[in-house]
Amino acid sequence: MKLLPMSAAALALCLSTFSGSAVTSANAEPATVRTISGPASWYGPGFHGRKTANGERFNQNALTAAHRTLPFGTKVRVTCKTSGKSVTVRINDRGPFHGNRVLDLSRGAASKIGIIGSGVGRVKIEVLA
Repeated sequence: MKLLPMSAAALALCLSTFSGSAVTSANAEPATVRTISGPASWYGPGFHGRKTANGERFNQNALTAAHRTLPFGTKVRVTCKTSGKSVTVRINDRGPFHGNRVLDLSRGAASKIGIIGSGVGRVKIEVLA
């Protein structure tokens, strides 16, 4: 009978040792786990309201993007190498399917980093944890 309370106390002590390491600040920047660089393009008007590869309706003004292999829901920070501007987007579609492009941004995301006029821009993509 005395063994049960002692076991419970030992377990509580062990668990309290690890609980502090999982706490993160709400304002903390997400950790970068992988970086990809290359050309990115944008898409919008002709696809607005259509279903994306993950089944949701495409909103050209949302901060979303298409990538060939990243899991749906993955957040990435996209930085335009020319303007230095960056935006965080969520992967919700598949693509791009043109040449060596690494990402297709929604119109809203592309406008945040300044590639609307040119249509394509060199970017750095940081996959966020």
